[in-house]
Amino acid sequence: MSIIRGLIGFAFIFLIAFLFCKEKKNIKYKNIILMIVIQVLLTFLLLNTGVGLTILSAISDFFTWLTAQGMAGCDFVFGGITVAKGSSVFFFNVLMPLVFISALIGILKWLGVLDFIVKWIGWIFNKVTGLGEVESYVPIATTLLGSPQIFMTIQSQIKKMNFNQLFTVCLTVISGMSASMLASYMTMIDGKYVVIAVVLNLFSGLIISAIMNPYNEKIATADEEVAKEKAEKEPKEPFFSMLGDYISSGFNLAIIVAAMCIGFISLISFLNNGLAAICGISFTDILGYVFAPIAYVIGVPLQDVVKIGGLMATKLLTNEFVAMGQVASMTTLTAKSVAMISVYLVSFVNFGTLGIISGAVKSISEEKAKDVAKFSLKLILGGTLAGLLSAAIVGLFF
Repeated sequence: MSIIRGLIGFAFIFLIAFLFCKEKKNIKYKNIILMIVIQVLLTFLLLNTGVGLTILSAISDFFTWLTAQGMAGCDFVFGGITVAKGSSVFFFNVLMPLVFISALIGILKWLGVLDFIVKWIGWIFNKVTGLGEVESYVPIATTLLGSPQIFMTIQSQIKKMNFNQLFTVCLTVISGMSASMLASYMTMIDGKYVVIAVVLNLFSGLIISAIMNPYNEKIATADEEVAKEKAEKEPKEPFFSMLGDYISSGFNLAIIVAAMCIGFISLISFLNNGLAAICGISFTDILGYVFAPIAYVIGVPLQDVVKIGGLMATKLLTNEFVAMGQVASMTTLTAKSVAMISVYLVSFVNFGTLGIISGAVKSISEEKAKDVAKFSLKLILGGTLAGLLSAAIVGLFF
């Protein structure tokens, strides 16, 4: 039954994407099918084999260990603050380790490790997807560098992109996530689902883009820029200057996320209590009923569709942290529902990220920012469909 409902979910997702496609004759069905098969096989190996489960456990344990290392600096700075035994403070335990993780990513990039990974995995993506070098580079680079940093690495290419290529790049960014967030996510939801989401989202954004936004024209200028930049490496920034920049970026990110959570959670509480007093139903429940049909179609068990629908809507309107914070309190959810919503939440798809992408592109090119504004709602739809696709694939194995 799970497989049948999963296939229905696939059909629903692909139909919506197909309806918003303007160049249906350019859809590369072979590449799309290949990417879906890869997603299904990887999910099966990770969830249903001893080796896969061992890999998931090892990665999760590693990031848990990294978080513990990041807490050393937090304990030094905030050690005088008393926290009740057994409790946790979101800002200290979840967000502050971002400073250490960001510093670590900066070191790996400075040493050339990240560039090596991006180069070769991007090459594999290029062969599998049939997309250009830039589009194949972006999903990997987004995962390792995050948004909006990814746009800073392809400034010259963005100026030369056409409308379709820019949409594909933006969609893969908004449907992805950043390695710097991995440890924070794993403190809120099961680490194995975070890892699976990372793997699936690398392909899901490209699959949806290949359906909604297919194109055949060869964009030589952008790919030539990639080759040129590989040949002309920029001189390295001094190590400690680089390290200071990444540490500052990590701290700024933590502050921004904290501020967003305070504002959004307070606003949701205000709406919930206000509507409950007036209408007898909370804002979250209303959203849950609106998104419940979508949750059901992709395979969420019937008894959980309203709660899962509410989480989907909350994530879209606020951010993934706000929604993840609500998952732990929903103790009656089935294992399948927890797996599906956990995978769905691990991405940047929300209106706040849309603003970040628009701002990043605008800082590079005013003209291209106008293009982003034109396809902004389509971008949100595409990113949401990508998340639903990843969730539906995981649901096949429960």
